[in-house]
Amino acid sequence: MKKYIAECIGTFVLTFLGCATAMFVGCGTTAGLFATAAAFGLSVVAMAYTIGGISGCHINPAITLGVALSGRMSWKDACGYWCGQIIGAIIAGALLLLFANVMTPSAEFVGANPAGLGCNGVAGAGGVGGAFLVEVVATFLFVLVVLGTTDGKVGAGNFAGLAIGLTLVLIHLVCINLTGTSVNPARSIGPALFAGGQALKDLWVFIVAPLCGGALSAIVWCALAPAKDEK
Repeated sequence: MKKYIAECIGTFVLTFLGCATAMFVGCGTTAGLFATAAAFGLSVVAMAYTIGGISGCHINPAITLGVALSGRMSWKDACGYWCGQIIGAIIAGALLLLFANVMTPSAEFVGANPAGLGCNGVAGAGGVGGAFLVEVVATFLFVLVVLGTTDGKVGAGNFAGLAIGLTLVLIHLVCINLTGTSVNPARSIGPALFAGGQALKDLWVFIVAPLCGGALSAIVWCALAPAKDEK
């Protein structure tokens, strides 16, 4: 149970700090874009060294799917992780809504986030098809790094958290202006539930596409990873 609670807390931190930065700093400027990308990436780094020893710090259903498909965890644990992650993101979404209601949003806040709460959207990628492709590719690359750096045989050891966080920064820099960058179904679910409207209508894209990307990364990594008896 402790690892499920850890995943809940970690996903809350990632969703709240990342989306709050997008809300109140905005992504409409170069500085804002870098700040938001850094917020998501640094949140992962912080949580990796906080709860990594407890749960492995997935804080992302797509990562959990990739790990389960790679045979590194049971499906029972995967379901527990998914529940914790989604609950944590929903709590973060509720707090983001509270912050948005009690604080006077600036013109930058409104302009950079028309859906509010740091939600994802498909318009920047040209529609549903473009957004789906962006999220599949981005999540594939992200989860592949996660699987590689955390591999017990050829992984990066204590540097895995740093590598994963920096990779998330890079992915955000590429994808923020396209989809707002999800690569994480839980991170998308939390804010969208409270924002409603178009964000909620498009939510399925940011659930299905990252899961497809995570599954694809597991297939590729299982083909690349050395066999257990390989030296």
